[in-house]
Amino acid sequence: MALVPLTAGLGLKPQHYGEALHCSAPGLWWEVHPENYLADGGPRLAWLEAIRARHPVALHGVSLSLAADAPPDATHLARLAALARRVEPAIVSEHLAWSTWRGQYLPDLLPFPRTQAALQRIADNIARTQDALQRPIAIENPTHYLHIDGHDWAETEFLAALVRRTGCRLLLDVNNVHVSANNLGFCAQAYIDAFPLHAVAEIHLAGHHADPAHGDALLIDSHDAPVAPAVWTLYEQVIARTGPVPTLIERDEHLPAFAELMAERDQAQRALTAARAAQPKEAACS
Repeated sequence: MALVPLTAGLGLKPQHYGEALHCSAPGLWWEVHPENYLADGGPRLAWLEAIRARHPVALHGVSLSLAADAPPDATHLARLAALARRVEPAIVSEHLAWSTWRGQYLPDLLPFPRTQAALQRIADNIARTQDALQRPIAIENPTHYLHIDGHDWAETEFLAALVRRTGCRLLLDVNNVHVSANNLGFCAQAYIDAFPLHAVAEIHLAGHHADPAHGDALLIDSHDAPVAPAVWTLYEQVIARTGPVPTLIERDEHLPAFAELMAERDQAQRALTAARAAQPKEAACS
């Protein structure tokens, strides 16, 4: 199946397999966590291959632990590369975070001080990953819940440096920007203004909720609610500058009916169409 230009997509969930397989919305694509498909066969992989036969697919990893103090696990990386060869994803992405410690996998995407040593370590791990996959990967900006001391780099500068050193691309999660700005007290628009938008290969949109104890002072990147109006507004400001960029609606908990998810996806699709229409037209040749 030849790759087609991606527009707006959804995270693929087993609950919606039948509807996802047969949906024919133009430009629709699906994103999965590859960790759920690192097998040589079986029904789950057969399901993914059936979807892939009809729609483009992206792989969004959660366990390479690129910011850890060790290289990515070689066995895991080999299995990821085998899956990528099998399904030919349109995009492969990972998080700017760590989640392993001395061989143990932790159930979270954890922060780190953005030091010069961290930059070199993460650049090396991205390079190893790209060498194994024989393609660039996209790195996602993280969500933050508390201040960490010891940073030598602003996050946007750190991401730009990774792009320069490794040739990787970026995944801009707009909900992460909104949630982090709220929690740490910085300006979301200023963050976007400083972001290396030229390197963005994909955008994520998701929902969040207020912490039960702290209320709106602490937002949780929960992926369990519709995209908030403030996130839609920030997203539209991004694509007004970048033009259309493949955009994914993430929903991992409290899954609604398929039609409700498609309605959010269609909202992103309309925004991308408007952004494309607003792009300057090239002068016709005389």
